[in-house]
Formats: sequence, structure tokens, C-alpha cells
Amino acid sequence: MQDNCKKKELMKNLGQIIKQLRLEKSKSIYKISAESLMSKSTWREVELGICNDVTLSTLYKIADGLEIPAYELLKKVHDVLGDDFFITD
Repeated sequence: MQDNCKKKELMKNLGQIIKQLRLEKSKSIYKISAESLMSKSTWREVELGICNDVTLSTLYKIADGLEIPAYELLKKVHDVLGDDFFITD
């Protein structure tokens, strides 16, 4: 149960960070999803933190759409969640 709660917190925070970065770029979900070759629904689910998991290739597409390196996106998540969180189970 603890792992499931941590995963939900990770996905929620990841989504909030992605949304904040997208809004800073003044891009709509429609525009950024098209630029990153992702579906609007996938992008939206990630931003809302309602997807069960995000693949590495999806993270790269998101980072590409946000025009930042993928490691920078992961660094922002780490800065919010701290050292107690891991990407892997």
C-alpha cells in the first residue's frame, strides 16, 4: 500500500511540474502534444497525475515538447520529492 501511495504522489507531482512548465511556455495541450508527437489525452492524463505509469520514451517526448533535457525534468521532480523517492520500484 505504501508503494502505491508513493507512486501516486510521484505521478501527481510530475504532472504539476509538467503543467507549470507548459504554462510558462504559453503552450496549449493541443499545441504541445502535437509538437511532441503525443496524444492530447496522454499529455492531459500525465498533467493530471491520473496515469498509472509514464514510460521513459514518454518522458523524453514530454521533455522535448517542453524544450528541456529529460534529466532537467527529473531533477525538478527530485527537488520537489526529495531523496526518499525513486523512479523504480
